[in-house]
Amino acid sequence: MLLLSAARALVDDIDSGVRASGFTDLRPAHGFAFVRLSGTGATTTELAEHLEITKQAASQMADELIRKGYVERRPHPTDARARLLVLTEKGQACTRAADAAAARTLEPLAASLTPDQKATLRTALTRLATPGRIRPIW
Repeated sequence: MLLLSAARALVDDIDSGVRASGFTDLRPAHGFAFVRLSGTGATTTELAEHLEITKQAASQMADELIRKGYVERRPHPTDARARLLVLTEKGQACTRAADAAAARTLEPLAASLTPDQKATLRTALTRLATPGRIRPIW
């Protein structure tokens, strides 16, 4: 329960930081989508798989993010039938704001631990976490 509480506090603090940076039209779930879309982008199917939602729900989220200017559709580089969802400059700026908010949130937590405690915590969390599974719990 403590781990879930800490994770929720982190998400809430990042969301507050993103909103304070002027990105007031997003929900935390959008940030989890941005994690998958950053870099090379993703198809709607890949986004749905990442978020563990239906393709229809992922398509609706993509349409919303496109309308708000955070995401755009581009031709897929290797599949002429598919379209790639990629972050726009506005989406990238929002991601940078989220990264900065996460760093600000973690600073006091890190400062309250000794180097040995940080190493122990990192080791424990590495054992518990599933790599690449940064998504909301719906």
